[in-house]
Amino acid sequence: MCFADDDAAYMSSLDDAAAVITGASSGIGEATAHALAERGANVVLVARRREALESVADDVRSEHGVEAVVADGDVRDPATSQAAVEAAVDEFGDLDVAVVNAGVARGSDVATMTDEEYSVMQETNVDGAFFLTRAALPHLTESEGSLIAVGSFAGEYPRSFNPVYAATKWWVRGFAHSVAAQVGDEGVAVSVVNPSEVRTEFGSEDGEPFEERFEPGSVTEPEEVAEAIAFAASRPGSTAQEIDLFRRDKFADAL
Repeated sequence: MCFADDDAAYMSSLDDAAAVITGASSGIGEATAHALAERGANVVLVARRREALESVADDVRSEHGVEAVVADGDVRDPATSQAAVEAAVDEFGDLDVAVVNAGVARGSDVATMTDEEYSVMQETNVDGAFFLTRAALPHLTESEGSLIAVGSFAGEYPRSFNPVYAATKWWVRGFAHSVAAQVGDEGVAVSVVNPSEVRTEFGSEDGEPFEERFEPGSVTEPEEVAEAIAFAASRPGSTAQEIDLFRRDKFADAL
């Protein structure tokens, strides 16, 4: 991975880097694949929907001239993250960037939440983050690379909507910052990017997805989150510890 000093060169500062992205079949993950590829990174795309991943991979290859590998699987299975990291090392020689993005929300009220709704959030948002981090860290230590976790506004400020989802995102932030303390002296940058509402498929399992609920321009777009992730991934000697991307009236809405 090479870095340059001038601002224009930052767009290509991930030349020949290798990145693994979970939740890459749509939304923030898909946009992140394009943002990193635009800067020259080869990508390994992870999600459950193979057909959707193949489509994203084809677009990344044709639009950016980099390599894109599909590693379909469920992040709740530790073998999925291990296989994705191994694919990056086998195909590209190393791992420079790991993006912990896969996340879900189910239900809302604690009193009526089912065991399945609780478990799928814990296993995807918490276990999935741990499994990728564990698999990636030995290689990120070698490359002095970047681990970037997608957090949430809900993981920074108390909210009445879906306390379990919020708690998983508090966990992701706390985990990432503590990992940073553990591996920072080994040259690994650990960042957290916290969006509020993003116009993606998020929410579709329980009703109307955010991409339909919100008008363009009213909340954050996935490409904005992806640019923040790419910024964090391309710092040559520093760490973008935490980046918040909230809609402009978010705090007024929260009061």
